[in-house]
Amino acid sequence: MGEAESCYTFEAAMELAIKMEEESFRHYLEAIRIVKNKNARKILRGFALDELEHKHSIERALLEGRMGDEQKMKRSVATMGLDYVLAKKALRPDSDVREVMTYAIHLEKGAVDFYKRMSEGCKGAPMAGIFETLLVDETRHIQAIEDLYEADFLTDN
Repeated sequence: MGEAESCYTFEAAMELAIKMEEESFRHYLEAIRIVKNKNARKILRGFALDELEHKHSIERALLEGRMGDEQKMKRSVATMGLDYVLAKKALRPDSDVREVMTYAIHLEKGAVDFYKRMSEGCKGAPMAGIFETLLVDETRHIQAIEDLYEADFLTDN
């Protein structure tokens, strides 16, 4: 059975989420090693730090045995869907801020898809709520990146 075809204990769910966040952090770390543009690297470092903070909050939840204020965290947010408009490309040493932000949007979309599959696989079980909370949190990451992208590249200024 695949990830979405089964559900997990709280501990197993948290371990999967920690692994997902660690992989995202590693992708940003690798991107920092590739990209030479100073401003793009600064943005990537910020995104990497966000992933570390998210991972640490999940690790705290694992220690405490609960996610925290899940009802507050479950409020969904809308995104612009820039992942459908902006082509996914591998980063290069000469990648600029726009390309780095596009890369980040697609990376976060992968996390959204992962948590969506997990919440659907656990539908009706207690773990579904945890994965739904993590899904909303990742959607907030996309929204924040899209807001930055919009401010820098989609305004009429």
